[in-house]
Amino acid sequence: MLDSGCTKLITFAIPCYNSAEYMDTCVNSILAACVPHDGADGGVDVPAAADADFEIVIVDDGSTKDDTPAKADAWARRYPGLISAVHQENGGHGAAVLTGIAHARGMYYKVVDSDDWIDRQAGRKLLADMRRLVASGQAVDLFISNYVYEHVLDDTRTPIGYSDVLPTDRVFTWNEMGRFRLDQNLLMHSLTYRTSVLRDGGVPLPSHTFYVDNIFAYVPLPRCATLYYEDADVYRYYIGRQDQSVNEQVMTSRYDQQLRITRIMIDAYHLYDDIASVPLRNYMLNYFTMMMTISSVFSHLSKDPDAEANLSALWDHLKKFDERMYSHARHGVMGVFTNLPGDVGHKISTGLYRLARKVVKFN
Repeated sequence: MLDSGCTKLITFAIPCYNSAEYMDTCVNSILAACVPHDGADGGVDVPAAADADFEIVIVDDGSTKDDTPAKADAWARRYPGLISAVHQENGGHGAAVLTGIAHARGMYYKVVDSDDWIDRQAGRKLLADMRRLVASGQAVDLFISNYVYEHVLDDTRTPIGYSDVLPTDRVFTWNEMGRFRLDQNLLMHSLTYRTSVLRDGGVPLPSHTFYVDNIFAYVPLPRCATLYYEDADVYRYYIGRQDQSVNEQVMTSRYDQQLRITRIMIDAYHLYDDIASVPLRNYMLNYFTMMMTISSVFSHLSKDPDAEANLSALWDHLKKFDERMYSHARHGVMGVFTNLPGDVGHKISTGLYRLARKVVKFN
């Protein structure tokens, strides 16, 4: 049974900003994943809106440099009631995600960035299990699935999965999960939330700020009592373009936004006091520590003369907010090695980061 007020099983939200070059591939991939099987000619037989249990909300975030608005409207005209186009003044990725939540009619909500796509067969597997659990009265608060880094520069792929830390093929709780590796965090790409989880309590995504996906993949987690892991490579994450927000030069220029996001995550929870589940608490501590590490590295890389002072202010804020969280982040291995003193220490810190980047290939 669907949640009260929901008329669809799932809403896919596609935040778009000057993304006309990519969005058709994204939309088509979602349509193909949402139908149980291919049509007789190998194509996708898209159901009528009244018969479909999914919807797509395209959020045009003030695009002005290409025909993204027109393309969004064309998709909505082609599939009325199934695909909708929402136009807003530019507010950034977080504002577009929140707009999608506000317009969602689905019991579940998944964000798919316009330059990414959903794997057809893996997506069908996820939707089939989602339908089965809802029909049997076992609806969970969060579906977790794998994602794949699709590297542009060398045409390679790096899958990120969780089969060694999460139970498969059954409903479970946070207390049943294992310990995540550093390259194994739950990102926006791997999460499909129950929409009510996002609406109840909200998600503090600031406007005109990059890296809000970290908040999206952190703040709602304690509200999720039941989970289901789909061991399938559902989300394909296109990475390697020079203009992407995770490009090192871009991240360095936006280090202040990284600090802003991390501060919001600091203020979200006193982790030792607020999170009852020890495995979830440990996971969130490690994720939060990773964010402090990234903030430190890109502050060291920045040419902004105020960067180190801004970083120190962030550490001071954390220490005043929660001494135990500060101690975990600052005096652990990552905190020590990414905050070595002096120019030599900073070179060592950034060198370690670049080594990790080459191994994991996350940007």
